[in-house]
Amino acid sequence: MPALIESQFTRSYYEYLWMFETTAPSPIEALLHWMSGRSFVALTGAGISTSSGIPDYRDSEGVRRGRQPMMFQEFLSDPQARRRYWARAMLGWPRVRAAQPNAAHQALATLQRHGVIGGVITQNVNTLHDQAGSPDVIELHGSLHWVLCLDCHRRTERDAIQLTLIEQNPYLTGVDAVQAPDGDTLLDPAFEERFQVPHCPYCGRERMKPDVVFFGENVAPPTAAKAMARVEGADGLLVVGSSLMAFSAFRLCRRVVEQDKPLIAINLGKTRADDMLNLKIAAPCETLLPELAQRWVIS
Repeated sequence: MPALIESQFTRSYYEYLWMFETTAPSPIEALLHWMSGRSFVALTGAGISTSSGIPDYRDSEGVRRGRQPMMFQEFLSDPQARRRYWARAMLGWPRVRAAQPNAAHQALATLQRHGVIGGVITQNVNTLHDQAGSPDVIELHGSLHWVLCLDCHRRTERDAIQLTLIEQNPYLTGVDAVQAPDGDTLLDPAFEERFQVPHCPYCGRERMKPDVVFFGENVAPPTAAKAMARVEGADGLLVVGSSLMAFSAFRLCRRVVEQDKPLIAINLGKTRADDMLNLKIAAPCETLLPELAQRWVIS
């Protein structure tokens, strides 16, 4: 049975009754208790996309796996860093492009249609929520499906850039590399030495960057403001598959607590907000959310 963990803070009288019952409530009953009659916003992280074949960044303790990710200042200032990024991304993009929404994405879209979830804010850059049918998704960290020129600031579809990369670097065709988070791969550095980076189709310069927020880079102020406004207008926040180690997400949780509204997490591991949560369920979101959606549709 999935683990149901109650915070030591903000327990209602009903929750105290649960503590003294011989059988604990099921995770679905706990969610129904907190969410009935309210419109929540969902905040999702990498954990919701792992069953779609996209790896996450952190283990169950919130510790980052593997090597240090590319930092924004390094990408901005170092041509070799950009070469390294694009060589790996050329091999990683097809798998991200082919990823499909899983049962958790579909369930959130269903819950939106029934008014249980009033909106989705995601830290993910894979557009799987959009593909599942969730409207007006706030992408805190941007989208891999677009590429931004850092000089002329025009955007190009990632698919078009991929065709250029393949044409300029045919020697990488067929090379296999282990998939890493957000379209990155684990590629032997020997493959990077003669890699040709993409140039902007508009201004011809080579400082092209995926239109996502790198580590060390700030979320765009309009996006951050929109996410905060959506959280402030909701009756509660449901965190799905996120350790909340990124401050851009954690600050939204803090605001919910300041407003004395419910904060719930469905996550297989530690989160930065564990001591703030009203309810935490350690269960696979691709199993739990469809069950929740089914209960709501039936009721």
